[in-house]
Amino acid sequence: MCHNYTTFCVISQALFFVPNSGISHRLFKFKVIYCVGGVISPLLANLFMHYVFDKWMGRNYPEVPFCRYADDGVVHCRTEEEALRMKEVLEARFKECHLELHPEKTGVIYCKDEDRRKEHLHTGFDFLGFTFRPRRSKNRWGKPFINFSPAVSNEAGKAIRQEARRWKLHLRSDKSLEDLSRMFSPVVRGWINYYGSFYKSALYPTLRHLNGTLIRWAMRKFKRLRRHRKRAEYWLGRIAQRQPRLFPHWQMGVRPAAG
Repeated sequence: MCHNYTTFCVISQALFFVPNSGISHRLFKFKVIYCVGGVISPLLANLFMHYVFDKWMGRNYPEVPFCRYADDGVVHCRTEEEALRMKEVLEARFKECHLELHPEKTGVIYCKDEDRRKEHLHTGFDFLGFTFRPRRSKNRWGKPFINFSPAVSNEAGKAIRQEARRWKLHLRSDKSLEDLSRMFSPVVRGWINYYGSFYKSALYPTLRHLNGTLIRWAMRKFKRLRRHRKRAEYWLGRIAQRQPRLFPHWQMGVRPAAG
């Protein structure tokens, strides 16, 4: 997502409305603030930011690429001086529109990699559920190098695990393994398709958490496996070997040990 000529990124997040003394603005803020986090909130942000930011950038800085979703955005710059200047320009632009960049979530990030080796206070940021930072990679010939690339963020992994816990899958002892697959595989497949698009191995610890939940389900469902976690894991692992397509994460090789 970062262009190959990008050295610094201006990351801005959580843009919020700043009221003034006008009655109309106070009413507008009241209406918006109560839908933050709701279904329509990203839609309103997209409509407003399309003109405040997207169109304005296209007219005034057509040579500067950027990425934006709702009220989160990244502007790609070639030098630190350009990034700092762009940050000042954006602060002025948003102030004109009665908006403000979040002071704690807006900053200049150095895209450190194999070719950009300088030291900088900030060399990573989160955007759309991914953490962008320097990572060890391999080129087409298998030679290791440092690449500035995205992978699932810690916050996104935590959110996935919390959602899986809300399923209370381990308590569904009335269901078969095939039933659980039909119920939850579409959601797991969606996670893998999105968060596994870059640096897929970073998603493995979260997917192993799902295996742990399935092991707890097996221990509760089958009397012979109760209080025998390792035995339950091997039992589930053998099923994963025979039926690797039963769950999406089994298909990518994240399976319980088979003993």
